Amino acid sequence: MSNITRVSLNEINRMKRDGELQPQNPNAKPVKLPDGFWDNATMRMPEAKTPISLRVDPDILEFFRAQGEGHLTRMHAVLRAYVDAHKGR
Repeated sequence: MSNITRVSLNEINRMKRDGELQPQNPNAKPVKLPDGFWDNATMRMPEAKTPISLRVDPDILEFFRAQGEGHLTRMHAVLRAYVDAHKGR
């Protein structure tokens, strides 16, 4: 089950100001982006994924499930890495 919640940028800024947001890695050092880093940024919506039915060997599915939540996302990442590595060959 997903814990994703939609909030506005104003809500995020308020939560950050009020100390409600915690970094995923509490030991991580803050990143200072150079001035103008976002100046040329453009919004790009992700492409919709195509739902399919895929049969995989039981041991492959168990391998990914054993790593915890997000096993389908990890399986997709492996396929993405394979495709990206073989493009342009």
